Amino acid sequence: MASEKRQALNGSLEEYIESPEKLQGLYKRTLWIVMLSQIFGGAGLAAGITVGALLARDMLGTDSYAGLPVFLFTLGSAGAALIVGRLSQRFGRRTGLAAGFIAGGIGSFGVVFAAIWGNVFLLFLSLLIYGAGTATNLQARYAGTDLATAKQRGTAISVAMVATTFGAFAGPNLVGVMGNFAESIGVPALAGPFILAGAAFVLAGIVLFTLLRPDPLVISRLLSERRELDQTQAAEDEASLPAINSRGVFLGATVMVITQIVMVAIMTMTPVHMGHHGHSLNAIGMVIGIHVAAMYLPSLVTGVLVDKVGRVAMVVAAGVTLLAAGLVAAFSPGDSLAVLILALALLGLGWNFGLISGTALIVDSTKPKARAKTQGTVDVLIALAGATGGGMSGLVVAGTSFAFLSLAGGVLSLLLVPVVIWFWRNQATAIS
Repeated sequence: MASEKRQALNGSLEEYIESPEKLQGLYKRTLWIVMLSQIFGGAGLAAGITVGALLARDMLGTDSYAGLPVFLFTLGSAGAALIVGRLSQRFGRRTGLAAGFIAGGIGSFGVVFAAIWGNVFLLFLSLLIYGAGTATNLQARYAGTDLATAKQRGTAISVAMVATTFGAFAGPNLVGVMGNFAESIGVPALAGPFILAGAAFVLAGIVLFTLLRPDPLVISRLLSERRELDQTQAAEDEASLPAINSRGVFLGATVMVITQIVMVAIMTMTPVHMGHHGHSLNAIGMVIGIHVAAMYLPSLVTGVLVDKVGRVAMVVAAGVTLLAAGLVAAFSPGDSLAVLILALALLGLGWNFGLISGTALIVDSTKPKARAKTQGTVDVLIALAGATGGGMSGLVVAGTSFAFLSLAGGVLSLLLVPVVIWFWRNQATAIS
């Protein structure tokens, strides 16, 4: 069996495994390719969060179900996360991520046709499929970590997320431009951003499918197999890290689930809240654009902090920042654009802290042979959390107020503190 494995490690893949310099070069090249795809992917994900609620309100004629689009595309992203994770585990990151992005593009164009024909059923179905793009955009952050060392993982995650900023910030700020373009070709203005999303997701898929060679997850898996051929190294690996560290995975997943619920719930209803207070579509796009920028742009600094200060410390920072966001949003005047910008910027920053620290915990707690599958499963939970937050947000605001929703989200974020205390007391790992 050992000789068969050694024979399998040949050709172009073998040269990366034998040469640390070439392996490091491949790591850097992979980051650049992921960054390029994330620029397109970021532009695609912005459509749903910027105008999805407004489009649903217009087509359904009520605010009560304004959170339904976010619920649907995050529910769709849950199923897509599972499929993309399984595809990546079996065939590599290249195939899994490319398939997810292209599916998201198809869903985006479906939303456009649903708006043209006024077909609510097609709208719901297309939003589910559109969710594949948002799920893939999130999972792409893992591709940069496959060849990273333990001290590079936080930074690798952050590099991918920073690239998302460029597209994700541009998307909401092109709402007006895409709306005008859509009207010029006979498409409802609110469907315009989904035209951009469709093109962006398809381009992201093409970039990954054509350029992500050799596949970083395949190389990482082969490296792990090579180490296991050495009995001494295998014994050291087994002693230091099991295939899955359940406590570390639990902590990372819990952090990302809570931050996702809080962020999605408040973000989803912000455009509707602003619309009720007379803010223009361009103002709404600007606020969401700044929010999305705060979700991704601080990532380089956050990644360094996660690697240097520690995962657990940044989890606490996430909880405190999300609490501040909820308080500011709850007590800010609805007609104050500046205060809403501050609240949504804090909301994005808290999510950023939680996602990068949680992602690093997941990577730390898994080996390559189980990593992609575990990551996909965790992202399913994240997507379901987002679906819950988005779906319930409209009902909560309709029954109470936007202030109550924001305050409840801030309080919920405090759950991160007892989770961290549990982690410390159990002394699960030395991750931090």
